Amino acid sequence: MSGKIKKAVALRYDKEADSAPRVVAKGRGNVAEKILQIAREYNIPLKEDPILVDALSTLDLYQEIPPELYKAVAEVLAFVYRLTQRELK
Repeated sequence: MSGKIKKAVALRYDKEADSAPRVVAKGRGNVAEKILQIAREYNIPLKEDPILVDALSTLDLYQEIPPELYKAVAEVLAFVYRLTQRELK
């Protein structure tokens, strides 16, 4: 067997209720696969960033991301925004 164990983290950001994005799901192995499967089923954009996933994995569920991760998460949100805008055209 080779390869790393898959990890996944899901974020939610409600600009009306949250001051920063929150971790709403996280997991490794089968749990990560399930998170990815659900995201695909609901057409939620996916972005691979192993370093960011490792950092986000240390947070508690429903915890807002800390300021030191704002820049990295902002890049992901910009990616998602660009992707969604393309799909709307």
